[in-house]
Amino acid sequence: MKPTVTALAVAAVLCLSAHTAVAEEKLALYNWFEYMPQELLDKFSTETGITVTMDTYDANEALLASLKAGGLGSYDLAVPSDYMVKIMVGDGLLDTIQDGELANRDNILDEWMDVSFDPSRAHSVPYQWGSTSFSVNRDDYQGDINTTDILFNPPAELQGRINIIDAQGDVLAMASMHLGIPQCTTDRDQLKALNDLLQGAKQHWTSFNSDTAKEVLVAGDVSAGMIYDGFNVKAREEGANLEYAFPQQGYILWADSIVLLKDAPNRENALKFLDFMLEPENVATLTNWTQYKGAVKGLGDHLDPALASQPEANPPADAPMGSFVEVCDEEVQLVYDQIWTNLKK
Repeated sequence: MKPTVTALAVAAVLCLSAHTAVAEEKLALYNWFEYMPQELLDKFSTETGITVTMDTYDANEALLASLKAGGLGSYDLAVPSDYMVKIMVGDGLLDTIQDGELANRDNILDEWMDVSFDPSRAHSVPYQWGSTSFSVNRDDYQGDINTTDILFNPPAELQGRINIIDAQGDVLAMASMHLGIPQCTTDRDQLKALNDLLQGAKQHWTSFNSDTAKEVLVAGDVSAGMIYDGFNVKAREEGANLEYAFPQQGYILWADSIVLLKDAPNRENALKFLDFMLEPENVATLTNWTQYKGAVKGLGDHLDPALASQPEANPPADAPMGSFVEVCDEEVQLVYDQIWTNLKK
């Protein structure tokens, strides 16, 4: 029987509705490597019916480059660090979370609400926070490690056996701390000294690698390396005799956030995921897995008690305060970019 025009129209509407429903039940997440347990994604999908796809990157700068090269509009959410959130806001890459769009917004701890890189959390919610420093294999070196000389003027036992993470902001910030100069300095002599320090130090470095920073230490391929505190916990749990340093010259603090990207193809689903990641039980699952720290209320009983006693979370009494990576103005950033390009040659 030949279908009537009305029947065809109804069928077309039903087909369109079905395709729309399928499109709405997806979420595209762009995240750091090894930074999200699959069980959380599975739980979100079970609760909401939304399928999550996740791509990964290994540095804030890689995230920014990817989005600017055409990734914007392909992802709903990303997880940049503090300074990169500020850069992305300035570059117009983020959408605004409107008042009332997140039911769990009040779960954010007060000290993580009105942050300098995203005042009043207009574009983001907190994810995890921690520190970046370096770790030394105590089987290979028994001397003092709480000095940035380990990276930039290493003792003979460590020369040629150091991994540096492939993260421009972190490396240049640590080098500035070593020299005792301000981050984002405009002083030409200080910028030259920064370049000279890095060019002289790289002869002692084996590799630039972030995504295997833990593995090369565990395998014994290097004796020291820059690393994130939670990664160092995991490396020790895998049997490496590592000690995490809190150098007197300084170390890096970071706070990663989940941001709502401009032109998110599944905006409503992205808001559901942000709310999901503000629930204490889910943040605790993430924290127990990453070994970093959460920033929402009510984590308490959900957390692994061992987290509180990790040496990476307990700096010595004489350790300085860590510092966040700063956002440089355009002129200084161009110089920083050139220093980094020369360093990677």
